Amino acid sequence: MFRLPALERGKGSPYDPVADFYQRGWADWYLPSVRPFLEKFFFSVLPGGASVLDVCCGCGHVTREAVGRGYRVTGIDASEELIARAARDVPGASFLVADAREFQSTQKFDGALSTFDSLNHLLTHRDLCAAFCRVRNVLKAEAPFVFDMNLEQAYALDLGAWTNYRDENSIGFVRGRYNPAERRARTELIWFARTNDPDCWKRADALVEERCYSREEIEAAVKEAGFRKLECYSASEAGITDDLGYGRLYARAWT
Repeated sequence: MFRLPALERGKGSPYDPVADFYQRGWADWYLPSVRPFLEKFFFSVLPGGASVLDVCCGCGHVTREAVGRGYRVTGIDASEELIARAARDVPGASFLVADAREFQSTQKFDGALSTFDSLNHLLTHRDLCAAFCRVRNVLKAEAPFVFDMNLEQAYALDLGAWTNYRDENSIGFVRGRYNPAERRARTELIWFARTNDPDCWKRADALVEERCYSREEIEAAVKEAGFRKLECYSASEAGITDDLGYGRLYARAWT
């Protein structure tokens, strides 16, 4: 199912203009890194056939993994363009365009996950608490919610250098900058894709903001949302062995 709730009509997302870039550039990048964490702390505790909510699912990279393991998955994201691609590429799941801070459902899920520092896109403590609360409200008793978030060590690596991704039909550039005084990270994305005219390329731009939270702030937000227990892990404890785990907090909350 792919539908657009009224609350999202016309709202848009900074990822909408660069959805193709997101889908191609990160398709095989983050999932291999986070898979050991999900295997150890999520997939191992949920039986096949369980219902799973993928919060801020993007274009469905992790959703596809969960579907392949036999879960009944619903993915939500604020980007209509990313959700459209997810619905096309992962037909075994259901997808909704929805804001994590406002999501409601009559369905109760056996578990939930949110990866790739998606929750850092919530720019205030109030927003973060609201998203945690919404997830908590749609989970069954004794259900796990696993997620990861960037801490300041990760954002300190954003030194303003451009990184590029390319294939024969497109090229993208990404540059991150972190302001420690504001505790805000801003990522610029520029995407060029070939058109039907071989001499013409289409350009798309986006500016994405994230907020740096401390571990203590994350723990407080989870507690405020009503989860009964929170387990926090470093990258090594989560089984992450590559550089993407640097400065990242891995967590599992229980209802």
